[in-house]
Amino acid sequence: MSPPLGPTPPSLGLNEGTVFRALFAAHPDALLVTNPAGIIVMANPSASTLFGYTNEELLGLNVDALVPDNIRPRHASHRQAYGRDPQVRPMGTQMDLVAQRRDGSKVMVEIALSPLQSQGEPLVVAAIRDISVYPRVKQSLRRARYSDYLAQLSRLAVDSRDPQVLLDQVSSMAAQALQVQQATVLLLEPNRLNFRVASGVGLLEGEAIGSLVPNRIDSPPGFVLANGCPVTVHDDRLEQRFTVPPAVLHAGLNRELVVPLSDRGRIIGALTVRSRDKYFGDDEVRFLESLSNLLATSLQRAQSEEALNHAQRLESIGQLTGGIAHDFNNLLTVIQGNLQVLEDLPTLAQDGYAMQLVGAAARASKRGAELTGKLLAFSRRQVLQPSAVDVNALLDSLSDMLRRTLDQHIHIQVDAPPCPPCLADPGQLESALLNIAINARDAMPEGGILRFHAKPCANLPDDVRGEPDKGSAHDAGFVALAITDSGSGMSDEVKERVFEPFFTTKDAGRGTGLGLSTVHGFVTQSKGAIAINSTPGSGTTVTLYIPSVAHAQDAPEPADTSDCVPPGLRVLLVEDDAEVRAIVCTFLDTLGCKVTSCTSAEQALLTLTPDTQFDLLLTDIALGAGLSGTQLAAQAQERVASLGILLMSGFSAELLDADRDSPPSWELLRKPYTRDELARTIARVVKS
Repeated sequence: MSPPLGPTPPSLGLNEGTVFRALFAAHPDALLVTNPAGIIVMANPSASTLFGYTNEELLGLNVDALVPDNIRPRHASHRQAYGRDPQVRPMGTQMDLVAQRRDGSKVMVEIALSPLQSQGEPLVVAAIRDISVYPRVKQSLRRARYSDYLAQLSRLAVDSRDPQVLLDQVSSMAAQALQVQQATVLLLEPNRLNFRVASGVGLLEGEAIGSLVPNRIDSPPGFVLANGCPVTVHDDRLEQRFTVPPAVLHAGLNRELVVPLSDRGRIIGALTVRSRDKYFGDDEVRFLESLSNLLATSLQRAQSEEALNHAQRLESIGQLTGGIAHDFNNLLTVIQGNLQVLEDLPTLAQDGYAMQLVGAAARASKRGAELTGKLLAFSRRQVLQPSAVDVNALLDSLSDMLRRTLDQHIHIQVDAPPCPPCLADPGQLESALLNIAINARDAMPEGGILRFHAKPCANLPDDVRGEPDKGSAHDAGFVALAITDSGSGMSDEVKERVFEPFFTTKDAGRGTGLGLSTVHGFVTQSKGAIAINSTPGSGTTVTLYIPSVAHAQDAPEPADTSDCVPPGLRVLLVEDDAEVRAIVCTFLDTLGCKVTSCTSAEQALLTLTPDTQFDLLLTDIALGAGLSGTQLAAQAQERVASLGILLMSGFSAELLDADRDSPPSWELLRKPYTRDELARTIARVVKS
């Protein structure tokens, strides 16, 4: 008989079956014993804990119920294949698997399988381990969760055009993803003195949506703004870099993470989360920064889209204005022209009442022409005649006039050291300054101070409104003309809309809402810019930046305004509107001209033969179907090189095109015009 291979282990005094059952029950992994059909015949307490079933519920349950629905058929197939070739499969040899708890939640697991025989029946022992508690796996799951929330916000940013929806979702997603009690989005006010609570979850007392939080460096968001980087607070009670609000300490939100909200390198707010027990590590900082960057990009896109929509609305109004201007100005030409003829009739000269009616109608038609001019100015479709403007003389003249006309309770001050001349249409510049002064007067019903200030300015500040042509900027820079009042000021909402056409805060009947919009159009068309600075209760400053002229002698020479029309001037008039044609013929007759009128360019070319002699072609630009007035003028001057050309139109876009494309010797006349304006323009053509 062979000797024993080693000493016999001492008896523990325990039944082996009892020991194995105790080990089965005490094992930290979930243990399940299943029969060939997949029915669970034994389960330990760890299995009940992992899957959320009682031991009694697990017994008799098919093991397929512990896997998600979408992989259940595949799992059943693998289980049957294992039954045909049972082998020991230790943990770590397969890919991570997903199990399903009783409540439907998922858990990542590793599984070891071992075949077992019990009284001749084949069984399988499955040891199942929850690997989501592993540090590496927990980090991966956490990052995956953060990525999922970022993907959700990205989809929402694409689908939604409402910035407030994104603001609300960022707060909600930050709170859910980080599992914190509070999340807040703070946006910096335009004055950068306060933050506004734009959205939030779990807000404390005093942190309502829309409330203001002072931008102080001794506060968490102010500290972030000053330093431009994220700030993590692991215990607010020990914080020494800034002061933590008492409400936060009282709520026990001792841990805090704040990241800046940046738009193209400029901080515009902050994203804050607070928690009682959450640890904020690098993953949390990166996640919150990603949320912040995505939100800032979405807000910037929304702002850009709004600006584009605003520009498109303005362009639509401008196109509409230009479209109706031609017909409207033709009507005004007829009305004003006939009123001027009536004023000259001897039979009316002695009738005071009739002259009063004619005068009232003339003033009304003039206001109609001014209104059309304002619409064209806003849409940048007016014809400008820039020249060197003496800024100091202009302000002195304007202030003297305002002192005589404004309320005596409004004190006017002029602070204008010697400035270089600026390049602008003198009449339009004076009108723009007068528009601003009238608005300032209305903002000071009880009186106040109206101050004019002018100074040279080498470059444009960042807060200007307008898009001057950078390529045509003058070496001398700009002249800044500022008008400041001590009136009621404007809210941010009003400032955002103040340049919109027809927008007004005045009572009905007291304004058209075209004042500042026309100023904006004029300044932009003059290759300048405009800025407005205003605070409720602290007055308003409007600053016009007009290109300066380096040397006064470089400016265009003033035009000769002599209105002497040579007697017997032979004029070929081309106008397709019968009533306009009639009144222009009347004007020309009273000026001593010999007139031949045509209704189209084609008729005019037939009239312009070698046997006919004309000194001047006076033609409308828009002549209906066929050749335009500009095309007619070009062909007519080819036939008669000495022929003077005078183009007229009620559509300023046509005049702008003609001004750009026509020879310098051609003159332009905007409808409606008076007989004197016609005479002065003809005189310039004849003398050129």
